[in-house]
Amino acid sequence: MARRRGWGGEPPRSDEEATARIVDAAVKLIAETGKGIGIADVAASLGVIRQTVYRYFPTAESLMHAAAIASVDGFLDRLAGAVSGIADPAEAMTEGVLFTLEEVARIPHLAILLSEPYENARPSGMASDEAQDFGMRMINRFDVDWVAHGYDDAALRELVEFTLRFMLSFFVAPNPTGRPREDLRRFVKRWLGGAITAQR
Repeated sequence: MARRRGWGGEPPRSDEEATARIVDAAVKLIAETGKGIGIADVAASLGVIRQTVYRYFPTAESLMHAAAIASVDGFLDRLAGAVSGIADPAEAMTEGVLFTLEEVARIPHLAILLSEPYENARPSGMASDEAQDFGMRMINRFDVDWVAHGYDDAALRELVEFTLRFMLSFFVAPNPTGRPREDLRRFVKRWLGGAITAQR
């Protein structure tokens, strides 16, 4: 029971509860700081020693990954709201990409689901099954009749991969802070949107 001391005076009743509380603490800390955090930060927020957190998450990356997974549903709900009612595929994808880039800037641990490792994007992560599955969950929230626009399941998955690789460029070389959103929107719509429209 030594591993469950601390916890602000309310130790968890199970390993499952301990894991959930650690992840919840990580999500809150990232939201507050807007950046990656370490095991020590999470341990301090829970009033436990680092070894306690390490028992459940052996690395900071594994903890950040769990935090990202815990944030998926909320992100997808916000994404659905951002693209709601947009039936044109180029318009929907443009708005979806802009929204995702803005969310990753605001809540950086979401980038883990799009690229591994955390804060060090690389192409192999963008092409991973997990990244593409997450991308498919995103694109299926759009109000777009993909079949009517020439996309079967295989083409849609290729579109997801292409879009993920497109967004990787912004993770590696972030958009200049002074660039207006509308200018970026025109850029994304012209090149990504043009590729999407060409499919039909």
